[in-house]
Amino acid sequence: MSKIQFGSQVYTWFMQGTGKGYDNKLDHMIKVAAEAGFTGIEPMVLEISEKALGCSPYWLGDLKDPAKLKASLDEHNMKLAGLALVCAWDADKETPEERAAADYAIATLKHFPGAKLGTVPLPSGRKNLQERRINLVRNVNAVSRRAVDAGLVCSFHPNSPPASLVRTQYDYDVVLSSLNPAVTGWTPDVGHIIRGGMDVIETMNKWGHLVNHIHYKDFSGNGAEPWAQMGTGKLDFHKITEWLTLRNYEGWIICEDEAHVAVDDPDGVTKQNGQWCKDNLAPLVD
Repeated sequence: MSKIQFGSQVYTWFMQGTGKGYDNKLDHMIKVAAEAGFTGIEPMVLEISEKALGCSPYWLGDLKDPAKLKASLDEHNMKLAGLALVCAWDADKETPEERAAADYAIATLKHFPGAKLGTVPLPSGRKNLQERRINLVRNVNAVSRRAVDAGLVCSFHPNSPPASLVRTQYDYDVVLSSLNPAVTGWTPDVGHIIRGGMDVIETMNKWGHLVNHIHYKDFSGNGAEPWAQMGTGKLDFHKITEWLTLRNYEGWIICEDEAHVAVDDPDGVTKQNGQWCKDNLAPLVD
């Protein structure tokens, strides 16, 4: 059995109605991801969902209960690849809401051995950039320390919207070099890397010692949201996957398709992603 597994990220569904289209439908997402041939899923713990979006707590719906989440996963023969904890982390320490979200994620992951805690900064503008990058790192390291003390594995996931704090080469140099490697790894999201103007392989080579999780999305380079459906854009996923296998990577490749077509048809896009990975990438890892 391969030491690399393929999973699906729920953001593909979140894009419809900014969470409202698939609120409280995580069971459906798990079912579709399983039908697509994925063996795991990565939900989000979205700290802002209740107060800002009007969605269910953390955008987990009824499956916020770990027992119900486990039952749904077991029903569809799926694993929890991890939880993506999404917070702003703008202040010099966690806000009460951020602390509660992190503590929830840590407590939940203790029920799912091997599932990672991903820390994802919520894009909120690039003003006061240096101070806020320092705050971000301080908070991520603090969350990761608590999680590691609880027996978990953590991974920091930068992103690339114009409002993101960590999107350019210089941002990566500042932030990734400031992470505490004893408690925090790195999730290279290959689509976000290229959107930030960087070469994917060069960036992964530079920070390869931190890689413990990875996200795949394809890049068209067109427009304000320049994503392509898996296998139709500019990224060489074969080369990236070979990079992983040559370094004996063990863990998840998580597909997080943000192509515009996914807004209207996240189920269909997820199934296409699963088939594309099966046809094109599975032979490389098997």
